[in-house]
Amino acid sequence: MANRQNKQHQAFIASIRQAAPYIQAHRGATFVIMFGGEAVDAQFEQLVNDIALIHTLGVRLVLVHGARPQIEQRLKQNRAELRYVNGLRVTNDAALTAVKDAVGSLRVDIEAGLSMGLVNSPLAGARIGIASGNFVTAKPLGIRDGVDYCHTGEVRHIDAAGIHQQLDAGRIVLLSPLGYSPTGEIFNLSAEEVATAAAAALHADKLVLLVDESGLRDGRRQPIRQLSLLETEQLLRSRRKLDSGWVRHLNNAVDSCRRGVRRTHLIERRADGGLLLELLTRDGIGTLVSAELYEGLRNANIDDAGGILKLLEPLEEEGVLVKRSRELLEMEIDHFMVVKRDGMIIACAALYPYPGDIAELACLVVHPDYRSNGRGDSLLEAIEHRARRHGIKRLFVLTTRTSHWFRERGFVSTGLDQLPVKKRSLYNYQRKSKVLIKAID
Repeated sequence: MANRQNKQHQAFIASIRQAAPYIQAHRGATFVIMFGGEAVDAQFEQLVNDIALIHTLGVRLVLVHGARPQIEQRLKQNRAELRYVNGLRVTNDAALTAVKDAVGSLRVDIEAGLSMGLVNSPLAGARIGIASGNFVTAKPLGIRDGVDYCHTGEVRHIDAAGIHQQLDAGRIVLLSPLGYSPTGEIFNLSAEEVATAAAAALHADKLVLLVDESGLRDGRRQPIRQLSLLETEQLLRSRRKLDSGWVRHLNNAVDSCRRGVRRTHLIERRADGGLLLELLTRDGIGTLVSAELYEGLRNANIDDAGGILKLLEPLEEEGVLVKRSRELLEMEIDHFMVVKRDGMIIACAALYPYPGDIAELACLVVHPDYRSNGRGDSLLEAIEHRARRHGIKRLFVLTTRTSHWFRERGFVSTGLDQLPVKKRSLYNYQRKSKVLIKAID
């Protein structure tokens, strides 16, 4: 029992330590979170609690809700026509009445849920201010391909100043899929379009789309956790068959990135605590589309020394690597390359040239959580590329436990006589490291 309790305590401590940097980084940031009307179901209270929790951490929140199922329910009750063309609702007069009724009722329910604060917690009943209003100016979609979309519109302008004023006052801003024209007309809008336009106008740090589709996966059925803007565009242009919903979500992510939103997160809304897992853990649970370099391989600098030491430390304690002092590492930092993910160094390698056309590959280490994604291969390729630029034609490595990994990548076992004279004189016979060498010209 005590052992089980101790494991629970350790898991809790690890979770807090992992979340802490994100809590700090997100404080004062602006997030736009979109969810469809489907999310307002029996589990909606849980989502509301997660949103309220994020708000209490100091994040400036703009929520955008959809209302498709609620609108369709009212149209069916009124026996009115349900008509979609190219994925867009044709909003005639009868449909607009249903839209106003459904959106108005839904908005009140969402505001009521948020007004409860954090249920069953010390913050239950905490006052969370909600601001709604005519922040979205719209224009008619008009007639396209012979189809008159009537009261269906598109976003014309977002009142960013008005929204920022409410956020500055500590309120959550709630936007509905409705827009208003300067002449007093009301238009039915796409919630995703409203969210994307709002994120761009507000220069939001994140756009978060809670989607109904199951998680995006690659050709091997593995979850796709992150995509650069270029990779997303290539995926949309590829011959791979994507669900129409994912095509829409990815296009919105591309649009938001192009318009200055740094990161767009696509999260399956049914995932328990998905919003918290995506925003407060290193690897998240959804798919991130980033306009910036989220994970990058680059030359190390002096500020990376601490992170490299922390990465090497477990292997040094096991005797896999020879221990390096911080002073020595700082002196040799120019030899290192690192892979950094969200501020954490998760892989490194070093290249030590010797006279002639030969160099040593050393300290090729990948964090245990990231060893199945080809980062070791990427590092090796980068080191080889760097070596070629310096006229190096052969790489050697000394290893006690991973000779098989290097042999699988073209290294061959050799004798001490193949090492440079200086390295040969420093060889530790007690460690009995194997010597492997690879031609890279």
